Amino acid sequence: MKELLGVQLKNWLINEGISEYWAVLLQSVIAAVVVILIAWLSDYIAKKILIAFITRVVRKTKTHWDDILLERKVFNKISHFAPAIIIYSSASLIDHQLWSNIIENGAYVYMVVLAIMLLDTFLNASNDIYNTMPVSKTRPIKGYIQIVKIFFYALGIIAIIAVLFDRNPLTIIAGMGAFAAVILLIFKDTILGFVASIQLSANKMVNIGDWITMPSKGADGTVIDISLNTVKVQNWDKTISTIPTYALVSESFNNWKGMEESGGRRIKRHLNIDVKSIHFLSEDDINKFEQINLIQDYMKEKKEEIQSSNPEGEIPVNQRRLTNVGTFRKYIEAYLQNHPKIHKDMTFLVRQLQPSEKGLPIEIYVFSNDQAWANYEAIQADIFDHIFAIVPEFNLKVFQNPTGDDFQKLMN
Repeated sequence: MKELLGVQLKNWLINEGISEYWAVLLQSVIAAVVVILIAWLSDYIAKKILIAFITRVVRKTKTHWDDILLERKVFNKISHFAPAIIIYSSASLIDHQLWSNIIENGAYVYMVVLAIMLLDTFLNASNDIYNTMPVSKTRPIKGYIQIVKIFFYALGIIAIIAVLFDRNPLTIIAGMGAFAAVILLIFKDTILGFVASIQLSANKMVNIGDWITMPSKGADGTVIDISLNTVKVQNWDKTISTIPTYALVSESFNNWKGMEESGGRRIKRHLNIDVKSIHFLSEDDINKFEQINLIQDYMKEKKEEIQSSNPEGEIPVNQRRLTNVGTFRKYIEAYLQNHPKIHKDMTFLVRQLQPSEKGLPIEIYVFSNDQAWANYEAIQADIFDHIFAIVPEFNLKVFQNPTGDDFQKLMN
């Protein structure tokens, strides 16, 4: 039908006394102008009328997914097809084989590019819609979407090459088999990332929002993005660490999600007691410590137990006696048991570690019931502020390496 209209227009021009050369040229120009006007009109109708109508409808709906499609401009991408289809369909009106083929192939390539852009935008919108669901926190799909994009990008490139060089797409795909090794080398990271993303998702190793630490990559913070090739971590100093996805499978890292879900955060710290300050308690010491509320019951119980266990007249070396360091350890236990910020239902230890040249380590191994970083550090600091200050009350000394002041005192 289009060819017939073109022939009729050309014949009419020839009948009007115009030579065949100029009739063909004039017919092509008129056809081109008409096609451009129709394409412009269709583009105007699609953008100014249809898109405006769709926007009003979407704004009135209660669903959220159509708003995301609108924000991602999916409907705008679709509207671009209207003029492209008209130009592609009307290319045969040009009564010149070369220019007709150029216009037709150009319109075809343009539509393929539009299709790829539309698919890319639609997949991004789909990911945004999926991220509004609770399951997205544990099952991100961004990596899979990127794989789909790569697949369709490849198909689009093959389709463009096929039309530009007038070749069968299947022939091009068959010929690409020779470059398989090169393709595998180029997309090595992508392939490794794809496999790693499946493992991370299937094994629930890491999710967006998890706190992870990976010293080898300088990462210590919250996961903000998981893609096919990279995992982005916002560190506590607000810097961004980018980690290859496959590195999370091939190397070790710490995920603190278990700690966050447990309801407590571990405090594991020790102080070193100078062994020269450790001694048995005298009667005066015992009477003094009986006045301390936190260990009052403990001291009375131990005092009665020792009195009943030690026969009269026994030399001190054969008697059961209390030590200041043991009493100090019990005081710390009682202090922590009464601390409102210590989790009582999780591991609770105040223990001695192996003595060393730095003294006798007394380690606190407990959990705070507040996991917020700033609050946790404040709780830990307050506890050790008190412990360091209370040490002299038990006639103990905290060990530290000699300083310049110590040597100056010795010289004086």
